[in-house]
Amino acid sequence: MPFDPELTLGARNAINVCLRVQPSEKVTVITDDACAEIAASIVHEIEAVGSPYNAWILEERAPRPLTDLPREILEDMETSQVSVFAVVAQRDELRSRMQMTDVVNRRKIRHAHMVNINRQIMLEGMRADFLKVDRLSAKVIDIVSKAHEVRATTANGTDITAQLNPNYRWIKTSGIISPDKWGNLPGGEIFTTPGEVNGTFVIDGVVGDYLCEKFGDLESAPLTIHMKGNRLTQAHSENRELEEDFWKYTHTDENSDRVGEFAIGTNIGLNDVIGQILQDEKYPGVHIAFGNPYGFHTGADWDSATHIDVVGRKFNIWVDGQQIMQQGQFLLEA
Repeated sequence: MPFDPELTLGARNAINVCLRVQPSEKVTVITDDACAEIAASIVHEIEAVGSPYNAWILEERAPRPLTDLPREILEDMETSQVSVFAVVAQRDELRSRMQMTDVVNRRKIRHAHMVNINRQIMLEGMRADFLKVDRLSAKVIDIVSKAHEVRATTANGTDITAQLNPNYRWIKTSGIISPDKWGNLPGGEIFTTPGEVNGTFVIDGVVGDYLCEKFGDLESAPLTIHMKGNRLTQAHSENRELEEDFWKYTHTDENSDRVGEFAIGTNIGLNDVIGQILQDEKYPGVHIAFGNPYGFHTGADWDSATHIDVVGRKFNIWVDGQQIMQQGQFLLEA
């Protein structure tokens, strides 16, 4: 199908820089009606490389929201070395995405996860210099992987401390995707499962999953949450619907209120939060997520059926007392 040429640079970055697709490799592209134009720009770059591929539109295979990923798509992934997932998330589809990433993890597919990708993200985050982002990410992960504690504050009232568990691995998803860890695109973060997080987090950026599309940028009406012993204890906002939806989401199962991810965004090509979690969690600063800890990668030995990220703005970050960020700006050279 035709696509806007403005999408080309981001698509080329995805295929040639982030995924490094080779002519001998087969690619599975999974998209939906909402992202079909972006997927078309990506397929164009796959064709330019000369790789065989299959492209699937979800609505042509099953009604949405999906209860399971269609069998023919899963079977196609079994013979691919690379996959791209460019769709708009719908409520209660996490199970189908986990079925997909189970295949990715088992077969060590280089997988680009582009949930809620849109034109703005293709023209901003996907145009980043991912080699530079990767160099910075490597420096940050080298510092934090040896640390015992990370503290993060903001002028708006965030003050959290994460005690790190040496048994849990730090993972780099800088946009350079390897067989060892699939990654979101645009990339630019490092993360681990924390040992324990305590304190107050003022979410003046965005919340994740389907709540992101519903509530967007929270700068004018933040959600303030409190954590003790790695569990969510309180959530307050002037927007009562946001407060109630977030509380319900984080009490889906016994670990939905447990901090499963502690992350630092490293995409220095981004200037601000835009109200889209796919890009905003890469914005320089700290974000955390409640629920699934991605234990396959971090080594965490617990699980949850949910995962929701929360993002703030303009962080100060100290790692074992060493400041590495001031007002949202890294104090490290890429």
